[in-house]
Amino acid sequence: MKVFFVDKVHPILQERLLKRGFECIDACSLSLEQFKALGPEVNGVVIRARFLLNEDVLSSFSNLKFIARSGSGLENIDQKYCLKRGIALFNSPEGNRNAVAEHALGLLLAVMNKFPQAQEQIRAGHWRREENRGEELGGKTVGIVGYGNNGRAFAKLLRGFDVKVLVYDKYLSGFGDAQVQESTMEALHEQADVISLHIPQNKETINLVNEEFIHRFRKPFYLLNLSRGKIVCTQALVEALKNGNIKAAGLDVLEYESKDFESMRSHDSSEVFDYLVQSNRVILTPHVGGWTHESYFKLSAVLADKILDHCEPY
Repeated sequence: MKVFFVDKVHPILQERLLKRGFECIDACSLSLEQFKALGPEVNGVVIRARFLLNEDVLSSFSNLKFIARSGSGLENIDQKYCLKRGIALFNSPEGNRNAVAEHALGLLLAVMNKFPQAQEQIRAGHWRREENRGEELGGKTVGIVGYGNNGRAFAKLLRGFDVKVLVYDKYLSGFGDAQVQESTMEALHEQADVISLHIPQNKETINLVNEEFIHRFRKPFYLLNLSRGKIVCTQALVEALKNGNIKAAGLDVLEYESKDFESMRSHDSSEVFDYLVQSNRVILTPHVGGWTHESYFKLSAVLADKILDHCEPY
């Protein structure tokens, strides 16, 4: 079986596939058209986000058996077409869930304690203690939207704090326990001091956090987004930051990212984006929440387990 790697991943995946008898081919330098031209040679694909694998692309590969996506989101793959064709889909959210959870907690503590503002002032030679008085996480209500691998990992980290954790997941039920309370979105609007997003990008979730969503909250809240940038309407976020409906935001993802997450789309520069960059109530990181040294290895190790459990090299 020929497996084409169109993105760089940790070498442990290739090592384990080769050991089992798979043929692994580096296709990272190929353009999309060059990749499509390989046609029936392609039996397996390992990808992060470089290509959009829609029906037009996938129909070129008549012998495609599986797609392995390093990471969690599958929005760059036509899942319905894969189901129709019987193409197996593997992803690896188990590999970076702890990294995402730790990043979320770091962002939350940083925005609540005004770290960006304090650092900027000290670098400018100002020592302003009262202005940088923070808030404690203890005693707050944290609302988690999405209770998959990342949402569960974040909830687990919050056990060390005296917080109430409310979780809303449209597709799950019966998961409440001593640490988390299964909740409705209405309860989050009524009670949450913090909202953390851990959901996939799809037609239902794009622009989920919009003006209407924000205005439903009874009190100002902190917003964390470590899912996908398009889930938050940036214009609505900026307006909420300006009018105080959102206290501060920690964003590891932005709608201004390129499709492969490797750069910013420079043509999207605007007053809205400039506000995010300049605001001392916003912390921005470049989609690295799940991209630690440890998770780089674990993402590939998880994919290796799944591929080897389900596929034979012939």
